[in-house]
Amino acid sequence: MASVIQVNLPQQSYEIALAPGGLDKLGEYMSGLKLGKKVLLVSNSTIFPFYGNRAIASLEAAGFEVASCILPDGESYKTPLTLQQIYDTALENRIERSSTMVALGGGIVGDMTGFAAATWLRGINFVQVPTTLLAMVDASIGGKTGVNHPQGKNLIGAFYQPQLVLIDPEVLQSLPVREFRAGMAEVIKYGVIWDAELFAQMEASDSVRDKGDSGEGTLIHNILMRSCQAKADVVGKDEKEAGLRAILNYGHTIAHAVESLTGYTVVNHGEAVAIGMVAAGQIAVELGMWTSKEADRQNALISKVGLPTKLPPGLDIEAIVDSLQLDKKVIAGKVRFVLPTQIGVVTVTDEVPTDIIRNVLRKM
Repeated sequence: MASVIQVNLPQQSYEIALAPGGLDKLGEYMSGLKLGKKVLLVSNSTIFPFYGNRAIASLEAAGFEVASCILPDGESYKTPLTLQQIYDTALENRIERSSTMVALGGGIVGDMTGFAAATWLRGINFVQVPTTLLAMVDASIGGKTGVNHPQGKNLIGAFYQPQLVLIDPEVLQSLPVREFRAGMAEVIKYGVIWDAELFAQMEASDSVRDKGDSGEGTLIHNILMRSCQAKADVVGKDEKEAGLRAILNYGHTIAHAVESLTGYTVVNHGEAVAIGMVAAGQIAVELGMWTSKEADRQNALISKVGLPTKLPPGLDIEAIVDSLQLDKKVIAGKVRFVLPTQIGVVTVTDEVPTDIIRNVLRKM
């Protein structure tokens, strides 16, 4: 039985369908959207061998003509050069304005496919089929698409909403443990910024590190439902990050600097976000906005999930501080931080002294 969450937007609303076994019904779901017959399925070399043929079989059974584009796997390939592969495949297969690009994979595949869909023929249909926990609860929802620039993460991109997000939690069983834990960083983020009850559920759980069963009523089902609902609520109120949506960047300001400075090879995105949340929490403590007790609760949950709370060794603190100036959220030269005031509530500020940032990073 599928659970449906509505993302309500002024221009284009869409559904997040949480459907165990839903991958084999992808064609049925898309048939109901009145899309064109041509589909370009974009995946990567890790995910496609697991799920590509099932997705294609479902689409073809529903009458779609399917071509596929298989990208190399990894953040280091999230570049304009790799994006060219999607465009080339679209051209070879005569992908038209009525056609649809389907992203089958994690956040990197989703971001790149979405940006390709936004820019191919000035915008074609786009469907997200996330296969990682991180993509299910965060990257696939809300329409942020893009690729990295050598100097910074996601500097090239567009807001472009999908027609559908289809989440099949059963595919999490093949997800490596490290990637599952990376996704839990975004779930913890939702607990800190929006949903104190979700945070408490994870604190109380003995199986928060495990993929476990994803049926209704389980921790994983609740995590998916509550996280997706939180993202849908925030995006519905602020589609293009004019205000409220900025809270979704909690932990990401320092995370993006860490990822960029380590060449996207030392920590994955979720691990970087965990480090960034520890830093942001401590900055809030230093500024007297948050209590040490609540910061300790956050950091304990991050550790419980199996995520890092310290910077990777060898990182230059000044390089991190300099990198923050390249963040997309900088306004008039001031870095904006999302900082917690209590579990479930955060605020956005650009009044963080650089000395405090340095001191917090040195302690990490």
